[in-house]
Amino acid sequence: MSRRNKSNTKPTRTTSVGTPSIRKAARADSKDIVDLIVRLKKLNNEFDPLFGVVPDVKQRAENYVSSSFDSGRSLLLVATAGGRVIGVARAELEERLFYRPSKEGHITEMYVLPEQRRMRLGEDLLEAMTKELRKKGAEIIVADLPVRNEIGVSFYTKRGFRRLAETFAQMPQ
Repeated sequence: MSRRNKSNTKPTRTTSVGTPSIRKAARADSKDIVDLIVRLKKLNNEFDPLFGVVPDVKQRAENYVSSSFDSGRSLLLVATAGGRVIGVARAELEERLFYRPSKEGHITEMYVLPEQRRMRLGEDLLEAMTKELRKKGAEIIVADLPVRNEIGVSFYTKRGFRRLAETFAQMPQ
């Protein structure tokens, strides 16, 4: 009997705008990244009204993205297809003062356009981000998302993440 060797390569897939690839973001991607982050923040608001989006969200997102390029601690990746940005991931390297492992890769944003989902783009973005953060010394990877985002919670749980902390909120009376 002979055994067939299974390939470790990922199947080539084509989205509605072409074959996707993931790369480090460039400043020229800023407008598209801002648009995706604004969409993500509005989606978070759908999960919980305590994530109410501010009126100047676009301006704040522009400043946030710009400062991410200027920071040595931030990392931005984009998924592109057909010359179009269809997904984004942002992370920061942080020091955990009181805990080991002490170097943390903290994924603060991850978003793929709805029409481009279910094609492994989120998984590919997560893998690429994890790889880049580990190159920069991250010993643990964490991700933030609204607890009521059951799709996001399921996404990370299926990939070996577990709840590490809980955030509680109350609106002042």
